[in-house]
Amino acid sequence: QVELAESGGGLVQAGESLRLSCAASGRSFSNHALGWFRQVPGKEREFVAAVSWSGFSTYAESVKGRFTISRDNAKNMVYLEIKRLRPEDTAVYYCAADKIATSAYYYETRGMEFYGKGTLVTVSS
Repeated sequence: QVELAESGGGLVQAGESLRLSCAASGRSFSNHALGWFRQVPGKEREFVAAVSWSGFSTYAESVKGRFTISRDNAKNMVYLEIKRLRPEDTAVYYCAADKIATSAYYYETRGMEFYGKGTLVTVSS
């Protein structure tokens, strides 16, 4: 059974940086993409970023330049670093996994197969 456990969320000030972590377990994640989505209350969950087993990363246009995704295959971990946080980054951030490693457009339209329970990031102005 796939389990994705996020950590690192909390209350931060606008302009600060934050790193989210996700521990993946339950199967081998070789050849799986790992990624992040976020959801604001009342809105649909949206794709943020994904990284393939080989390290190829893809991002939603809205976060390029401030968000960096990375993974540690030996530890089955995926990270999301967010710089210059803005109040509009406030959301529940979900870790995700999928057997298909592909483009941002694919994930934006189809999502990923597995999701964690999420971690809340609140950015105050």
